[in-house]
Amino acid sequence: MDTSELTALLTPEGLRLLDEVGPIASTDDAARVVSRLRSAGHSPDLVSAVVGQARLRVRAAAKFGAFAERMLFTRAGLEQATRLSIAARHAGRFRTAGLSRVADLGCGIGGDALGLAGLGIRVHAVDADEVTAAIAAYNLAPFGETTTVSHARAEDVDLDGVDAVWLDPARRTAGHSETRQVSSQEWSPALDWVFAVLADRSGGVKLGPGFDRERIPDDVEAQWISADGSTIELVLWSGALAREGVHRAALVVRGDDTWELTAPGDSPDVEPSELGAFVHEPDGAVIRARLIGEIARSLQAGMLSPGIAYLTSDAALTSPFVSSFRVREQLPADPKKLAQALRARGIGTLEIKKRGVDVDPAVLRKKLSLRGDAAATLIMTRVGSKRLALLADRV
Repeated sequence: MDTSELTALLTPEGLRLLDEVGPIASTDDAARVVSRLRSAGHSPDLVSAVVGQARLRVRAAAKFGAFAERMLFTRAGLEQATRLSIAARHAGRFRTAGLSRVADLGCGIGGDALGLAGLGIRVHAVDADEVTAAIAAYNLAPFGETTTVSHARAEDVDLDGVDAVWLDPARRTAGHSETRQVSSQEWSPALDWVFAVLADRSGGVKLGPGFDRERIPDDVEAQWISADGSTIELVLWSGALAREGVHRAALVVRGDDTWELTAPGDSPDVEPSELGAFVHEPDGAVIRARLIGEIARSLQAGMLSPGIAYLTSDAALTSPFVSSFRVREQLPADPKKLAQALRARGIGTLEIKKRGVDVDPAVLRKKLSLRGDAAATLIMTRVGSKRLALLADRV
């Protein structure tokens, strides 16, 4: 969306037309709506903006639920936005710490600011892109005077009147649609400036989950977060927002349920064990936080192989922090022999998981020519230089 499209959309006619069009889920539906609106005499800018927003609202439902039906988006802003359920959890930490005035520096379309404002926290949201700031202002408008939005660089904001900051540095090239990731030297605001702000006051900074651990400051709490099986972000917390004695945390969210594992630092891995009755795969947030050892000890498990994030045990224990599999048997790792073994067992539905081996599950699946009514999980990994193919069932 460019400035001319936004100008056309942010009018009574444009917003009314957007509501009338409703959600647009497919390319064919979009083409029909474009044709109908152009035939009715609407301008190209307005038609493009309305149809684009109608399609983005459909995609946004996964992050914002029913709220998406009254929000505006850019494609890049939606991709980078925090899910509303996660933003609400972040906001809860600010409220628990008694911080009532927050500057959201790099607010994007306003996802995190929505979470803060929804808990009654006063928010000053700032974005360096004019179109994005205007969209954030629209999305935050229902909260009235408790939220303000500025088009400005984060570095130029006066922070004297706020209790804490929330930072989400832009990690992609500028733009509203197709963007690409950039190196940390090109982030906006710059990472050194972000860390300096974090060292000076209470705050949180949202980063990608694969952020270089060597660059994490020593005096912050690092919390990796996964949602419904995907590791989505790393948040560094400082000041009153960092919990005493916690430097590593893994937050696992599945639907409305959450579990968290915390520790004063990285947890040492446990010793390797022979293959047992169960294999456990730690959640991605646990792996990123390097808390595998904590989970292994709770499951009476050992590492299946050093450096590979699979645990094994004979104890019939599991945890919200792992996916557990009961091992049926070990099969040949050679694709031809493996295919024969699976056909002999009538397995036509197969989940393929792999760690530590150069295997493309999609390519392997084609080679296996699966047939049958049975279902199972195939775990491909290695112990030392030996490949393992384990047939298993999810617990």
